[in-house]
Parts: sequence; structure tokens; C-alpha cells
Amino acid sequence: MPPTWPAAEIARVILVGFDDYREHFRRITLGAQARFEQARWQDIQQAAAARINLYEEKVVEVNGGLRQAFADDVLLDVAQWPLVKHAYIQLIDPRLDDELAETWYNSLFCSLFSHDLISDGCMFIHTTRPSLRAHQRAAQTRTYRPEAGLHALLRAIFTEHVFQVPYANLEADLSRLEGQLRDSLPDWVCKDPALAVELFSSVLYRNKGAYLVGRLHTLDEQWPLVIPLLHREGHGIEVDALITDEAEVSIIFSFTRSYFMVDVPVPGEFVNFLKRILPGKHVAELYTSIGFYKHGKSEFYRALINHLASTDDRFVMAPGVRGMVMSVFTLPGFNTVFKVIKDRFSPSKTVDRATVIAKYRLVKGVDRVGRMADTQEFADFRFPLAKFEPECLTELLEVAPSTVVLEGDTVLIRHCWTERRMTPLNLYLEHASEAQVLEALEDYGLAIKQLAAANIFPGDMLLKNFGVTRHGRVVFYDYDEISFLTEVNFRHIPPPRYPEDEMSGEPWYSIGPHDVFPEEFPPFLFADMGQRRLFSRLHGELYDADYWKGLQAAIREGRVIDVFPYRRRGR
Repeated sequence: MPPTWPAAEIARVILVGFDDYREHFRRITLGAQARFEQARWQDIQQAAAARINLYEEKVVEVNGGLRQAFADDVLLDVAQWPLVKHAYIQLIDPRLDDELAETWYNSLFCSLFSHDLISDGCMFIHTTRPSLRAHQRAAQTRTYRPEAGLHALLRAIFTEHVFQVPYANLEADLSRLEGQLRDSLPDWVCKDPALAVELFSSVLYRNKGAYLVGRLHTLDEQWPLVIPLLHREGHGIEVDALITDEAEVSIIFSFTRSYFMVDVPVPGEFVNFLKRILPGKHVAELYTSIGFYKHGKSEFYRALINHLASTDDRFVMAPGVRGMVMSVFTLPGFNTVFKVIKDRFSPSKTVDRATVIAKYRLVKGVDRVGRMADTQEFADFRFPLAKFEPECLTELLEVAPSTVVLEGDTVLIRHCWTERRMTPLNLYLEHASEAQVLEALEDYGLAIKQLAAANIFPGDMLLKNFGVTRHGRVVFYDYDEISFLTEVNFRHIPPPRYPEDEMSGEPWYSIGPHDVFPEEFPPFLFADMGQRRLFSRLHGELYDADYWKGLQAAIREGRVIDVFPYRRRGR
């Protein structure tokens, strides 16, 4: 080792790169208000995708800077990287985004070294950050009290939240919100002198909406509070709802949604604030929901290794029909599935491995409209052999031997995706009541329609490729055949030329690689005749090629649909 090995200099370059990433991230985020005010809906989608891509772009950029600044025999001497980590800890200790800085360091380390060299000595497998920080800073929330009544409290909130576009009819909105608030809470709460509203200082933006987020609380109780705002072009800002139900607020922060744009000076404290009002959400999901999806991965991984270390849980194959492209396994006590690509696909599948990877990565950057599960991509997971049920490991080694490798007492998963575990829709329907079947099939059709209106065609729309969340929402989760709706050629089946055509086992018409015939959907989607008839009554237009062509025309005209992540009472 050189007498002055440049640990501090390497650490400083990494942190300068992090500051550059954070500045670009913040610039995109701060543009959200103007995009909302100016109703630049397509720009909003482009900005969301650009912010997601920004992380990897900046990691590549800093990697290149490190390789230019330091010789390989110095930079790639992994034995000296504990010194880099130590120097980096000293640099980030005073920061208010230090947990994100740790994840950034990990990304740079992994971009330089093989995953075989990952260790807690060289990088931050476990965080070194304290859960509570003593830094002095401005408060991130504002508190409002109803000294002059609920109506005056609501007025004070919107007096402080103003936009370049005026409110369309604030007086009517305030009266409606006051009624919703009184309907949402017990009578005694609205009269409690200790009642207060605490809102996060920054507005959250996503798609075509803006959101005020916080909580209502007394001395003894609290409720989450979300107030969505809409910009009705040509009319102004409309206050759309007031939501205090924890389940509904949880759906707004769902893993099926795009990430919020919100200025967060102290990310950890905002996540802790959200965690207090949404105790059922894991911190990994909350970090991800506000755009810090890489740190969400870090928190997920730490939760996973802690779960494995502290329980007897073992990996098993996930319930449901075995996939033709993916093999899916899970931990019964951990609400996640792990998906690996099989070495050989079913003959009916025409995609290859590279295409499947591209499809799954596509989902990260598109508007998921509450109907597609977010995924996290991982490389080189290592798990103890004892943590696998024998039947599960045998199947994985058989169907994906290039991805799942046994190394002594360790199982190496070279590449996988993680997703939130859901009940497959086909299994859900097998045990559902008549009312549940009706609700699930109604939501299944809505899921297909909302995805289509967001320019996503699921491709394989079989029930087994959709799941039911704990809130009863139907979500698509199998992405190997998705495409943009505008890439699909929807056709009517031509009339037969001769009577013999209808008796033939082969079609009498040509079929192109992108052709889809919606008239063929009913027997393809439903073996159960009762479910087939019910779905036809609920969503029969999905069997008509003209319906799909109409959606394509709207997308090509630049229309961006409204998909609300909450119930719009009285609308």
C-alpha cells in the first residue's frame, strides 16, 4: 500500500457525486409545482421517468470520475476500502440525508467491485446512522388549531397553500370539506379543544394531483389526513376530498403507484412522520414512495436479513399456477415474493431472457396507475442453505440452474426481482363469496381499462397474472408480455369466406406479430361460464376492438387520464 493511500480523497469524490445527484434530484422535484400549475401532464410523466433514471446515470458518471482520478491498482485495492468507509462516515455525520448517502456509497462500491467482495467492513450492509438525530433545524410541519371553529381552521390551511392558479371555488370546497371532516370523526373529537391538524410543510405531487399530507390529533388519539387537490384546466384548483381513513391513505402511498415529487429536507424524519400515521407500512415502502427507491432497496434488504436471522422462516414456492417464464418463491412470514427467470420458457412463449428483463425494467419508469406492482431488481443474493425447504430448492435448481447456484452451505441467487406478495386472482375467486366475486371481477376489468388508458397493454391477461391486495384491489404483476398499448394492432375477426372456414381448426385470416383479436378474450380469460357471463355484463366493451382503438386514439392525441387513488365521495 502506498504510504498515503487516498482513502479520504476517494470518500470525498463519492460524496461530491452524491451532492450532484441530490441537486439534480431536487431540481426535478421542485419543478413539480409549476408542472401542476401549468397542467403539463405529459411533462409530469417525463420528469418522473427522468428522476428514476437519474440515479444510475449519476453512479456511472461518478464511477468514471473515480477511474480517471485514481489508478486501478489503488482504487480497486479492496483491502483498503474500510479506510474509505471510515473517512466517508466522518464526512456524512453532520448531514441530514446521511442514510441516503450510505446507500449512494454502497452503489458506488458495487459498481466498482464484484458482489463477491461485499462485506460490512467495506460498505454499509448495516447502517451506522442513529435513529434519532440531535441536529438543530427548522420544523418540517405546520400545526393548525380550530380556535375559531373547523371552518376557520380549513380556511387557514388554504390561505397558506396558494398556487399561481387560483382556487376555482374555495368557499364551496371549504363547506364540503368541513362536512366530510365531521362525517369522518366522532362528534366529540370535533369539539375537543385539543384537536389540531399537523401538515407536512411541502406539498406532494404525483401525476395530475397535489396532496397535503399530515394528521389530525387530540391529546389521546390521531388520524391520518390527506387532502388531494386537482387542477381543472380553465377553471382553477379544486379541493377534491378530505381523507382520514388509514386504509385509504395507505392506498395513496401504495406500492402500485408512481413516486411522489416532494421537497424533503430531512428524508428520515419525513418517513418517520409517515410511519406514525401509517404504522402498517414498512419504511422501505415509504422511502420508495417519495422517490428514494434505491434507499428503499437498502431498507428492504436489511429487513430481509433481520427476518432470516431472527425467525425459523424458510423459503417455499409461492402458491398458484407455476409460471411459464418466471419461477416464484416466498417466505411465509415476509410479505414478498422473489422472481427468477427460468432457463427455458414454455414453447408458447416467444420472448427471450433479455426481453423479459427489459419488460420488468420498463415498469419502473411508467405510470402504474395503482394497477401494477412495483418491483426491485437485485443481483447476487446469498442465503443460507438451511433457509430453503428442500422441495423449493430442488425446483429452483431444476428450472433456473444458471441463476440459482448451490455453493456449499450457501444458495446464490444471481438475479431476481422482488414484489409485494398478493393472493393470485384465480385462487381468490375459488374461495370468494358471490359478492366478492362481483367486486373482484369489477375491479379486474377496471384494472385492465386503467392500464390501457395509461398506454399499457398487459398482454397475458389471465387471472393468474393478477393479484388481490390486502385492501381488495386487483393488481397486475406478470410483466413478460406487456407492451405499450399504441404498439398493438387490435382487429376484428374477419367474416368467414366459406362455411368450411368456421369448422377449421386454423384461422382463415392472417395474423401479424402485434395483432390482437379482443373477440377471442372470453374463453381465453374464463373457464367458468358464470364468471364469463358476469364479466361480459360488467366490462363487455373489452371484447370490442373499437374500444381499444378509441383508447389508442386518445393516447396519440396526448390525453392523460385521471386515475384517482381514493374514493371521490359525492362526486
